[in-house]
Amino acid sequence: MKNQLPAITATLQDLTMLKNLVEELAGWRYDSGYAAEKTPPGWNAIDTSSIEVYVSGDVCFSGNDRIVIPFNTNFLFTCTKKRNDNYTLCWATSLS
Repeated sequence: MKNQLPAITATLQDLTMLKNLVEELAGWRYDSGYAAEKTPPGWNAIDTSSIEVYVSGDVCFSGNDRIVIPFNTNFLFTCTKKRNDNYTLCWATSLS
């Protein structure tokens, strides 16, 4: 039997709700004003906005064997905004 290269994939459940929540965060119009603060040359002040979202799905490890592990965890999605700009998704972090 030939050894296969291992692969890891993740499948999220209810992707539509997750997408809507993150898009709502990125479209947030509140501006605390921090992005307008004066900064040293070459630096930018940024506003941040975050949302904690419950995410579930399956992680699949495949190679010679296939192992599927369900997961339920919270993720923290964070958007940042520079002066006179829109919020942009910058990172997502698992809280488990």
